[in-house]
Amino acid sequence: MLPTGIQFSTYTGEAGILQTNRARIGVLLIVVLLLVAPLMSGPYLLGIGTQMFITLIAVYGLHVTVGMAGQINIAQSAFVGVGAFAAAKLSSYGLPFWVVLPLAAIITGLVSVLFALPAARVKGFYLALTTLAAQVLFPIVILGLPQEWLGGLVGLPVEPLKIAGYSMGSPKHFYYFTLVLVLLATYAAYNLHRSRLGRALKAVRDNDVAAEVMGVPVLRYKIMAFFTGSLFAGVAGACTAWFLQFVTIESFTLFASVWYLGMLIVGGLHSPVGAILGVLFITFLQEGLHEVATVVMRSQSHSVGGAVFATTNIVLGACILLALIFEPRGLAHRWSVLRTAYQLWPFPRQ
Repeated sequence: MLPTGIQFSTYTGEAGILQTNRARIGVLLIVVLLLVAPLMSGPYLLGIGTQMFITLIAVYGLHVTVGMAGQINIAQSAFVGVGAFAAAKLSSYGLPFWVVLPLAAIITGLVSVLFALPAARVKGFYLALTTLAAQVLFPIVILGLPQEWLGGLVGLPVEPLKIAGYSMGSPKHFYYFTLVLVLLATYAAYNLHRSRLGRALKAVRDNDVAAEVMGVPVLRYKIMAFFTGSLFAGVAGACTAWFLQFVTIESFTLFASVWYLGMLIVGGLHSPVGAILGVLFITFLQEGLHEVATVVMRSQSHSVGGAVFATTNIVLGACILLALIFEPRGLAHRWSVLRTAYQLWPFPRQ
């Protein structure tokens, strides 16, 4: 709902993502704040910000598969790993980043199609098991291939990212690189809802039988949901490879896939805002608990600090449970309620 006085004279204006000047100014201020953040932050905070950007790109992909198409995916970390290993291998051939990045994304998308073919024919619990099989098979395949191919148990080293001959190995430079990518991913995630593909995916999610009766090829769009979501995962994987400068199977576990899904649940499945809020909330909560544990341990209370570290995952898991019980639509719904109340103030809500 829009405030009184906001009118549109064209369909293009009404379909815009940012429909008011206030919204445009707000987004511009956020972008400016992100641009100047490295000037006021050290390497530690820049590392957290960079990791958060990479995670957000991966969660955007999960939002497409789970939130828009309704296809349960517990293998997002494995697809991120495919992108990371693909980028590491392609970089070893001396290819530039503008070739490595799209190729890693496409390779990840093609791999996801192999699992999407059987997954597209099942639902619910069986779909979860199918994607779980992809997560389990990922390390088995990497370890089963010859070590000179993908490094096996040892892993693959990754050369620092270079753009036009300039190294992006410093925390500040790589922060700006991932910031540009996450802004592009955010733009793509928002516009996907307004596209023909996005409308078809949401039709399949709401009722695949009705969608098929209306002429939507359900099987094709389920496969496209996995492929599109894995494109985001491939980009996140390539960024992870350049960020860590070394990739191993230990970085892409089932535990990471569960946290990706948990972030989306806490934030809200059906909106890109949910992905943003979920990643922000879980990241800040996790880093806050770690900081509290570090301070406690520095005060010579090692046992208490260790207990705080140990309970971090319990607290994060409790947040997911509370979100499912009390706010299944996630933080995005709370944000929508607050935004509507602010836009309509001082008029009473009907």
